[in-house]
Amino acid sequence: MKIPRPLPEPVDAAPFTVHEALDAGVSRRRLRHRALDSPSRGIRKPQLADSTELADPTELPEQVRPFTVVTEFSAASHATAFVLWDFPGFHPDAENPAIHISRPDTMAIPRRKGVAGHVGQFFDDEITSVNGLLVTSRARTWLDCARRMSIDEITVVADHLLRRPRAEFEGRREPYATPEELADMLDRHKGTPGVRKARLALEQARIGADSAQETRLRLALERAGLPTAGLNVPVQLSPAVERQPDMSYPEYRVAVEYDGDGHSEAEQIVRDIAREEDYSNAGWRLVRISRRHMKNDARSAVVKVRTALIDGGWFPK
Repeated sequence: MKIPRPLPEPVDAAPFTVHEALDAGVSRRRLRHRALDSPSRGIRKPQLADSTELADPTELPEQVRPFTVVTEFSAASHATAFVLWDFPGFHPDAENPAIHISRPDTMAIPRRKGVAGHVGQFFDDEITSVNGLLVTSRARTWLDCARRMSIDEITVVADHLLRRPRAEFEGRREPYATPEELADMLDRHKGTPGVRKARLALEQARIGADSAQETRLRLALERAGLPTAGLNVPVQLSPAVERQPDMSYPEYRVAVEYDGDGHSEAEQIVRDIAREEDYSNAGWRLVRISRRHMKNDARSAVVKVRTALIDGGWFPK
């Protein structure tokens, strides 16, 4: 078989539009070669990777960009934007290879192979450019995804948007959104499907959780009628020792930590032992929660925390 002529940059390693290829000097005959896939009308893709890689956030922007280019006045949205923004939690469409794009409701809904099309009303600050790719803003994506998510999972994302970043690790000092900004987004789009669930989620969102599991644990403890916990609040255990537990109840000297998968590593085990010793020496109870405690609506986690609180002097009402 005749080897096709190499494609020029920048259309040699990522999906591109036919117009971009023609502008780069590629012939129409070359664009019909079997070495190129055609994921959708007017788009070509070098046969370098399987379509399953669409779910990989590092590859997704290159895969999505041509679809927003060939569809005028459109931006990546919904489940696709959920993955692009690396939102935590569960969205039922996040693993689907279909690319979600939106455009103003004054235009026709996008209809093409490989696309889940949407239309809606957009304000200027609800579309942003990320390295040349148009995508719905984080706050707008949160609202757009609410229709397909449970209230608790919407809350997980809200907590993620509201949390105060750790500047030394994340390179930013401001949260992705404030409660007022999320509330304003809901007020702008009162008739949007999912807006009522999003309002309920915003009511139970809090600033302070550092992970999806922390939010889920917090919600389970609150529903069980346990006291309101401090979220990632520094605790002075002694003049020389300060800890910052995921959740804390200073009045009852109880700290709660969610231990993710990384806590099985040798170095982390050593740090965890030192952490427990610090709490014990200060007369605190440390409740460690893992994935297995989160099953069945986190019932085991609730029992562990309730027991520690009662031991610390709390009386259920």
